[in-house]
Amino acid sequence: MSKELILMLHPTFGVLAIIASVWVFVEALNASDANIVRLRNASVLAAILMWSAYIVGGYWYVVFYGGDKTLIKAGPWPFAHSFFMETKEHVFLMLLLLATYLPIAAYGEVVKKSATRNLVLWTSALVVLLGLAMEGAGAFISMGAKVALLANQI
Repeated sequence: MSKELILMLHPTFGVLAIIASVWVFVEALNASDANIVRLRNASVLAAILMWSAYIVGGYWYVVFYGGDKTLIKAGPWPFAHSFFMETKEHVFLMLLLLATYLPIAAYGEVVKKSATRNLVLWTSALVVLLGLAMEGAGAFISMGAKVALLANQI
């Protein structure tokens, strides 16, 4: 698999996990016996996609990021690594746990118990918000690499 494809799969899986989590949120807002299967399937899909983003991103980090890290830290935006990547490395673990917990909560009594329904709503909302934050942090990291490469050309 090419380096570029691996690099693109990471945010793609992340965005798809966010979309699946929005789907869970909407299904939970209108939880009923008619949509409980969709809600549960979407929650499992969100977890699988988030784990896929983690595995692909972790592979990229271990195999390829060392050179990028050096480049970013030497470039005009060293904070892209020192703040955004460091934050992403730690906050993502919480996001991964929440995404993993989402199907566990969704397989509870979502239709009959409002507390369980609220738990699914809050968990899916947190996955969406943290996922968007991770996507934004990734954009800063990517831009850090780009400005470093541009600075080396001038």
